[in-house]
Parts: sequence; C-alpha cells; structure tokens
Amino acid sequence: MAMERLDQQVSAYVDWKRDLVREITRYRGWLAHNRLNSEAVDHRLDRALRLLRSDQITLAFVGEFSRGKTELINSLFFSEYGQRMLPSRAGRTTMCPTELFYDPRAERSYIRLLPIETRLTETSIAQFKRTPRHWVSIPLDPSDPENMAQAFTQVAQTRAMPVEQAIQLGFHPDMLESAGKTGQVLVPAWRHALVNFDHPLLRQGLRILDTPGLNALGSEPELTLSMLPNAQAVIFLLSADTGVTASDMHVWQQHIHQLGEGTAGNLFAVLNKIDVLWDDLAGEAAVDEAIARVREQTAGQLGISSQDVLPLSAKQALLARVRNDQALLRRSRLGALEQLLCERLISHKERLLEERVVRQVLALMHNSQQVLGQRLGKVQEHRVLLAGHREDTGRMLEELTARTRHDHGLHHKRLLGLRTNERLLKRQGDLLRVAVRAERLEEHLARLRRTLKDSLTTLGINLGILHFFRSIELDLGQLEQEAELANKMVAAIYQRHNQENPLQGLDAPEFRIAPYQRELKALQAKADQFRLQIKTLLTEQGALTRRFFSTLVQEVIGLHQRLRQEAEQWAGDALTPLIQQSLEHKQQLEAHMLQLRGMALEARHTQQRAHLLERYVAELEQQLEQAGEMIRLLRRPAPAARQGKVVTLPSAAHPFGAREQA
Repeated sequence: MAMERLDQQVSAYVDWKRDLVREITRYRGWLAHNRLNSEAVDHRLDRALRLLRSDQITLAFVGEFSRGKTELINSLFFSEYGQRMLPSRAGRTTMCPTELFYDPRAERSYIRLLPIETRLTETSIAQFKRTPRHWVSIPLDPSDPENMAQAFTQVAQTRAMPVEQAIQLGFHPDMLESAGKTGQVLVPAWRHALVNFDHPLLRQGLRILDTPGLNALGSEPELTLSMLPNAQAVIFLLSADTGVTASDMHVWQQHIHQLGEGTAGNLFAVLNKIDVLWDDLAGEAAVDEAIARVREQTAGQLGISSQDVLPLSAKQALLARVRNDQALLRRSRLGALEQLLCERLISHKERLLEERVVRQVLALMHNSQQVLGQRLGKVQEHRVLLAGHREDTGRMLEELTARTRHDHGLHHKRLLGLRTNERLLKRQGDLLRVAVRAERLEEHLARLRRTLKDSLTTLGINLGILHFFRSIELDLGQLEQEAELANKMVAAIYQRHNQENPLQGLDAPEFRIAPYQRELKALQAKADQFRLQIKTLLTEQGALTRRFFSTLVQEVIGLHQRLRQEAEQWAGDALTPLIQQSLEHKQQLEAHMLQLRGMALEARHTQQRAHLLERYVAELEQQLEQAGEMIRLLRRPAPAARQGKVVTLPSAAHPFGAREQA
C-alpha cells in the first residue's frame, strides 16, 4: 500500500489515542467506584476526551503551478489505484484549493464544488461549509478508479469570462491565461473543492490540502490567513528543472516563509523532478553530487536548513509504485519525505496531546492515587490499633470514628474556604471577560463596517483596519492587567494551601495571554503585508480587499472567542486541583467513617471485625493497584518516542497548530 511508513505511524498514533480514551474512561469509572468523582473533574475529563476524539492531522501542499504538487499527492496516497487519481499533467491542473478527508457521518463519498461566483460575497469558505446547498455535489465510487479519476477532473475546470469580471472576482489579469478571445481570460470554475471518501489514512484522521499556485494564494485570503496556519505540516513544492524562480520566491516570501518562523520544524521544501538530473552516462556519483549541489543552493535561497529540502521525483515514485519497482522507488527518493513526515509530523502531534491531555489527566490521577493511599494508610493504622486492643475493639472503633469525624470537619472547613475563594476568583474572571467582552468587539466591528462601507478607496479601508487592530490591541492590554491581578490571587491561594499541606504541594496555574497577543500581531502583519503590496496600492481591487479584510476579521473574531472561552475556563478551573484534593479528602473520610460504623454494627466479635478490616484493606490495595496500572499505561511513551523516532526540533515561539485549544 502507498505510503506504508506514514500509514503505520498514523495507525500507531490512532491506536495510542484510542488507548488514552479507554484509560480516561476507565479512570472516570474508578473515581465513581471510590466515591472520588466531582463535577469539576468530570468537566476536565470531558474536555480531554473531546480533544482526543476530534483530533486531526492536516498536511498542506503549496507551490506555484506545474511544480508537481498533485503528482506528489498521487504518489504518496493513491498509487494503489494503479493510475493517477487527482488530475496531473503539464501546466495548470488543480485550479482551486482541494481538501481530501473522510467524514464517517456522510452516507456516501462525494466531491463538493463551490462556484467561483461566491467570491462576490463576503461569506467565508468556512461559513459556506456549513451550508451544503451552495455547493455542487458529485457522487464518488471508491471501488471504481475510472469513476474516481473522471470525477476528480472537475477540480481542473476553467471558465472564460471578460477581464473586468475576473478582476471583480479578485483575480489579477496578469496571472490568468487568455481564453483565445479578445478581452477574455480563463478563471477557475470553482472556488473550493471538498472531497470525502473512505481511504485508510483519511479514515484515521489525516486531512490533505492541495492548493493551486500564486493566483489562488493571492486571491483567496482564507488560505493564507486560516487554512495554512492551522495545518500541522506544510510542504512547499519546487522544481529541479527550474530552481527557485521569481514566482516561487514570491510565493515563499509572501505566504509561506512566515509559517515556519520559530515553528516545530514542520515546514519542508520539496525539490521535485530530480529525474531531469539523472544522467546514466555521468554515473550515479555525479548525479548525487548534482542533486546535492541544487539542494544546497535551494536551501540558501530559501534561508532554511538543507535537511529541510528534500529532493525527489514524484512522477518516478508513482510509476515505481504502480509497477512495484523497488529500485526505481529508491532512486525517486520518496522514502526520505515519508520518513521525515513520520519523524516530525506525528511526533509533533504526539507532544501536543501529551501536553494538553496526558499531563493534565496524570495530575488528576496522581492526586486521586495519593488520596486513596492516605485512606489505606489510615485503615492500616486503625488495624494496628485494633490489634493492640482486642479486649475492647468496639470502643476503639468508636474513638477512631470520632477522630475521623474531627478530620472530616477540618477538611470541610477548608473546602468551604476554597469555595469562598472560588467565588472571589469568579468575580475576577468576570473582569477578565469584561476586558474582551463580545459587545466590545462588536463596537470595533461596527466601526470597521462603517469604514468599509463609506470608503471609496483602498487607502480608506487600510486606515480602518489599522484602527481596528489598535482597538483590539488596547483591549488585550487591559486584559493583561486584569490577568496579572488574577494570577497573583491564585498564586496566594495555592501558597496558603501548600503551607497547610506541605506533602501535597501543587503549582498554581497561570492565565497567559501572550500567545493570543502573538497571534494578533501575526494577523496584523498579514494585513500590513497585503496593504503594502504595490498592486494593492496602485490598483483598485475593492472586492479582493474587502474579502481579505472580511476573512481577517473572521480570524480576529475567532481569536476573541477563544480568548473569552479560555478566560472563562481558567477562572472556573484555576482552583479545581485544590478543590478536588480537599473534596477527595472529605469524601475519603466520609467513606472511611461509613466503613468503621459498618464494622462496629455488623461485627460483634473481635475476629469478625479484624476480618472486615482485612477485607477493606484488600479492597483499597486492589483499587490502588488499578490506579497504578492506569498511570503506567497513560505514562507510556507515545508511539514515535517508543520507536526512537523523535527528532530534536528547534524551540517554538508559536508552533504549527498553536490555535489548537484544549
């Protein structure tokens, strides 16, 4: 099967996630059995499970037309069909951005195509995805390769129209082919394509984004503002027979390079078509030297490490896989890309889940294990006391019950104090939310809409968007001040708790808005880049400009919503570890009192009481053993780490997937 290495790695990754879901679900049942569950813990476990179940891996292919993007996708994923599935030939083929995925909720496979005329509206592609009636749907039959290949040709369709109409749709006439008639040009027939079908890798959560060249990147802002930044890996295609052309460099500098600044190393350049350098007369050593030279030159031009430039031949790789020619497959060098995707892409996703799911659930498990261990310690202590007072175990049980009731009262008071602090923090959380309240954002948006409506020039629109960003930046500055007060309050509460419970020290969670400020600056940089482009300043492209800023605004709205949600979530969860710990202690003591009372009532003889106590100890030991087993399973290294495939990556200021929120 095509791309066996990545297929195996993705399968292992999916199995690992399934194991995590199973252990978290098992932990939830364990909490209920031991009367240690609470609403706050349930809420956190729900979030962890939702994140695991909705997790996807997006792989984006970007580059100028005729660089072999679609051929590479064919060779990586679809060679088992014995032919090219996605249209791939000389010149332009993929005319619109195309997403390939598997939707288990859909009754059948399909291609959905969004007409190019929808660009005349300010509605985003993301919004159109929620309204299928706007799309043209074509059924797919995955069991019929001919049917599939024929259906896929739709993404290459074009339409002839007057130049003026093409400009209205956001296209720059210099980047369009002539339709053969005076004043007529060819434009893509479709704005976007969604392809849903059952493929092993797609079924396991892989999503592929195939993009056209500069023409689409420049005229479809959602690609560069949302889709590409949210991909877990971006593969930039170049051609060995042309090197880095001026248009390649423009795509790289304007749309791609910034995606890799400070990332976790998931931005690659693929130097395709190395078969043009093959020379049987010169010999293999000379060919290798020529490829190495082009690779170093390409890395220098792009300003990246030569290790992140992968020379290969997608065409020869596809041919080799269709013919099962292992020698040709090795010579195509496709395996190097597969290996790098395994090492970087999957291990990066694993680290994200370890940080956002595994560590948080492990903290809860360790806390529960500690509480149950203390319960066992008390029972064993009581057993020793009872063994030393065989003549009057009934009175001793009453004393132990009274002592436990006293401890229960102390924990109850602590819990009440934490609940009071929780209400205080909730009020501080309200202040956090006020700083980024939806109504405040709507005021900024209303002002921006008036500017966009009243401005007749691009300059006026640019000034409006600058004011919009300044307003949002000021709001985040106010939020930062409130967050500092909230963090100090939480730190003081944790410090007091840790002084009272020195053996159970917990670190205070901190509310951080720096990642959102960086994200806002990145969006503003995109806006500055767009408005400073010469063609934007010198030509009146109202439709494209408005669509760009409309998309930009949607990204800011999304950022704002995530920030409000995190503020609310943080205010609600900041004291959860302390409350959970105190509540578990309280519940532990309640269960212990019930057990002691039961023994006092049921067992009239010392031997019976000792037997019940032994049984209680065995039950607690069994429950602790289960907790230890769950912790061991959850702490198992992720598949890439187990296989020794983790690559040391450069530090990340804002890694790919930074918008993925737990």
